Amino acid sequence: MKLGVSIALCAMLVAAMWTASALGDPSVGPPICSAAGTKVSGTYRNFTISGNAYVAAGDSLTVRGDLILAPGSCLDAFSMSTVTVGRDVLVGRGAILALGCTLASTFPPTPCTGTTNDTVGGSVLADRPYTMYLDGNTIRGSVLSIGGGPGPTLNPYINFPIKDNQIGGNVIVEGWKGAWFGVIRNVVGGSVLLANNVGVTIGDLGTPDSTEVATNTISGNLICVANSPHAQIGDSGGALNTVGGRALGECSSLVAPPSLPGG
Repeated sequence: MKLGVSIALCAMLVAAMWTASALGDPSVGPPICSAAGTKVSGTYRNFTISGNAYVAAGDSLTVRGDLILAPGSCLDAFSMSTVTVGRDVLVGRGAILALGCTLASTFPPTPCTGTTNDTVGGSVLADRPYTMYLDGNTIRGSVLSIGGGPGPTLNPYINFPIKDNQIGGNVIVEGWKGAWFGVIRNVVGGSVLLANNVGVTIGDLGTPDSTEVATNTISGNLICVANSPHAQIGDSGGALNTVGGRALGECSSLVAPPSLPGG
């Protein structure tokens, strides 16, 4: 499957939106938002978050249309809760989205006692987000993120993990800068493009630790260009990626060889 969306088109898709109208302090787990906020749950046609908000363990948030994070807002759903979005999740400039929870999370202290069942019927579209934590979700569309992050710094120490998700479309992350970024153990129905991202963490091996791209199953292409450090398995403990299309750029060496017939 070809990569059907260019970086320029992604910017057009995510640059449009933002009208605020409503709204973290998680009951357990690490601090995601900068300050305490509003506990949210229930069912809505469309829902906009304009401050800090969280979905507590055991609660459900259902949005039949779009879930919108206004610029500078924060949604902490990194808990054993259930979030269902019928259409798109739109993440504004400087906003934080934490969605999903799995046992594989290494975010200490982890509130994950299992795997959540968070679902996005459309895409996650982010215009210069501060960061996103996407962990164990079903996203029927694409994940498109352009720019953002605190900048190439360890203070504050900000990660951008995309882990253990089922993603029906493409994954495109371009121009994010922070401490660590990685795409690990995802199943992607489209292609993956990672370009111009920067992470400054030094890992257990004493080498630059970011841009870890490991153990993904990708139906389309895997393209990695101008990332710092270059895309790598690193110390993730992961394996080479399985790619149905072509692996290009920095990711050309991060692909498992095809299986031989009968092998």
